[in-house]
Amino acid sequence: MAALKRIARERGGWWHAYVCPAHGVELDHGDLLAGTFPDGGARCAYGCRVDDEAVRGAWLVLSHQAWARHLRILAHRGERAEAVARLVEYAGLYAELATERHGEAQAWMLRGRLFHQALTDAIWAVNIGHTVISLAEESADGLAAVLPLLDDLERAALDARDVLTGQGHLASNYTAWLNAAGVAASRGAAAARGQEWEGAKIWLDGDHGLYAHLRVAVADDGWEWEGSTYYHGFVLRAALLALRSTDPAAIPSDVVDVLAGMTDVLATVATPGGVLPALHDGPYLRRPLALEWLELVALAQQLVPSSALEAVAAWARSELGTHDDGLDRALGGWFAGPPLPERPAPGRVTVFRATGYAVLRGAGIHALLDFGPHGGSHGHRDKLSLYLYGDTAPWQPDPGQVPYGHAEFRDLYASTEAHPAFRVDRAEQAECTGKLLDSDGASVRAEVTEAYEGVRAVRRITVGDGYLVDVLTVTAEDSRQFTEQLRPGVALDVQLQAGGPVRTTWYGDETLHGWHTHTAGVPVRPVTRPGPGPADDPQRICTRVDFTAQTQRVTFASVYQASSAGPPVTHVQLGGDGLTVGLADGSTAWFRTED
Repeated sequence: MAALKRIARERGGWWHAYVCPAHGVELDHGDLLAGTFPDGGARCAYGCRVDDEAVRGAWLVLSHQAWARHLRILAHRGERAEAVARLVEYAGLYAELATERHGEAQAWMLRGRLFHQALTDAIWAVNIGHTVISLAEESADGLAAVLPLLDDLERAALDARDVLTGQGHLASNYTAWLNAAGVAASRGAAAARGQEWEGAKIWLDGDHGLYAHLRVAVADDGWEWEGSTYYHGFVLRAALLALRSTDPAAIPSDVVDVLAGMTDVLATVATPGGVLPALHDGPYLRRPLALEWLELVALAQQLVPSSALEAVAAWARSELGTHDDGLDRALGGWFAGPPLPERPAPGRVTVFRATGYAVLRGAGIHALLDFGPHGGSHGHRDKLSLYLYGDTAPWQPDPGQVPYGHAEFRDLYASTEAHPAFRVDRAEQAECTGKLLDSDGASVRAEVTEAYEGVRAVRRITVGDGYLVDVLTVTAEDSRQFTEQLRPGVALDVQLQAGGPVRTTWYGDETLHGWHTHTAGVPVRPVTRPGPGPADDPQRICTRVDFTAQTQRVTFASVYQASSAGPPVTHVQLGGDGLTVGLADGSTAWFRTED
């Protein structure tokens, strides 16, 4: 017998608290539409059952958000009676519970009404508003009872936005969602009243509206200012949801450029297999995140089509499996006019100068170099990290981040130690910004001088003929302990050779081979040790490798080749001011290493 569906009768808390304190993994959600916290406590994948006030409050967030999304789906499917009945139920619940800002919210939060955070209120309100809009496209019958809820949601969004912008935070990702909530609630109310929507002057065109937000929140290179893949998509999704029924031709041209640039960012950082690296603090893998990416791609393709994003949608559907609710396929005609022209496919090398990422594609390897600003509150101490992916294999990924409610693991995954970066004297990097030195159609070179006092590090990444070359040179004023770090997200074999480079083999959906050498005459210890895997499961053990030298100057050089590429690399030698790579067909190539 199917479980009875009911709406929970309590206010929600902070969803990031939905994490196992022992293992750092997000807890199993159970049946979110049942309206009742899991009997015996929320399950952890390692057998724990967790039940405390914070976890219960977090589960309520997930339940209410699932219900709001479910109502959108009911409306799209034409199941009107059920959708209207539940909306009326929520109208009564909101009037009963959400009469004032949440008194249990943490001090740093912009307080919500139904939830601890106003951001969470806004995300919920967007789905509620769009449910009403979809129902009203057929008829306004039964929707009058929901008008007090919609009016309250618009007023709450405006109040919260006034607080936020009064603090000078127009660029905050909260602002994007508060505007989207204001649009959805006010547009839904107008539709239920049978009136023309007149809220654009407040929610889109106003001094603190969506267009003003996008103009200050997105850098010239298309990235949302925090430099986080997740928060970039988070803001873009809010913007696209806010623009329902808008003719693309009516959007200011500079805002169109921003939206197109944000779409290009995702198309560029995504691997050929559709995997979006979790740069700067995004959750590494979550089924709800796959739903978000799927929705985003469906909306973005209608506004600014990009063939590169089709792979992201396919990857998200594979992650969802039977949990794919089909909402993305019900979003046809979201915009009132024809889409903009197709976006061009990414090239072999793309440099995002303002945000400080470089993406290099070639011979089965998708590489990203991080050299830019720290990333605000969502940054990690990871300057000159090198991330390596295949089409879908996360050979050396950004490890992502656990739910924020687990302070210890959150600190771990923000650390230098967790990233494929460099360390000096085993200390953490300072929060800093690197510098792009030069780039061309095959290579990128960047430096960092403020991660450690008196230390300069330069990393050059080059796409070779069937392989990738990575050269990292670190220099100090006196002898220091320098470490280059490999941080696999897959199984890794390491073999020392009697003479010649250290060999590594990286597994996964595809196989990667590595050759690792260093400055002649400088003793380097290659030490392997077990360490936490990516943040979707901190208990999964992966083999970490540290190449460490005590010296004043050292160059670490690596060559990577996907097993699908050829001819195979047979010879790697670092000497003088260059690196020589030889192939099985007898050809050789030389790469400059002096910085």
